[in-house]
Amino acid sequence: MKDSAANGQPTDEREAAEQEATVQKTSLLALSRRSRRADERSDHLESGVETAEFAVPTPEAGDAERSEGAEMTEGAEKGRGFKHWRRQRPFIGGVLAVLGGIELFFSGQLDLGNMQIQFGIEGLQATVIPIVIVVLALLSIFRPTHHVFYGIIGLVLAVYSLIGVNLGGFIIGMLLSTIGAILVVAWMGPRGPKESEAAEGETA
Repeated sequence: MKDSAANGQPTDEREAAEQEATVQKTSLLALSRRSRRADERSDHLESGVETAEFAVPTPEAGDAERSEGAEMTEGAEKGRGFKHWRRQRPFIGGVLAVLGGIELFFSGQLDLGNMQIQFGIEGLQATVIPIVIVVLALLSIFRPTHHVFYGIIGLVLAVYSLIGVNLGGFIIGMLLSTIGAILVVAWMGPRGPKESEAAEGETA
């Protein structure tokens, strides 16, 4: 009986030790699982924060885009305003007449050292006629209501420059001024919005 009791005690102790070991193992497994889950959650949170940082635009980038868009719209508005202003006056004819007057003026001022080139009548008119043509061309651009009057006077002076201003600025200035004055006289008046749109459609 004593031997059986003695043998029973160590078996009970072994069973208790085994139970304690299993409990410890299960607790360790549970702790490891919890730690893994916590690590996974932290990784997911970090990745979400990084994607949010990349996805959300910075205020500086938004301001730059807005400023670029505002500059583009301002440039387009300026271009449209200039086109509208140009269509309300004999712009091309006035520009050609201005170029012809400038060429006439400088053709009468040719000075090659000791030699000065002059053809036709010398005097003040070689300076006055080009200046008057330029002034008339500018008036036709900025005051287009009297464009016929300005164009006729400019045309007469451009033809007379063949005699009075160094062969009409070697023919070039006379041709530019004459074509510009004819375009100024032939201008049909300001265009309305519908006419300008129709002209753009035909050119397109």
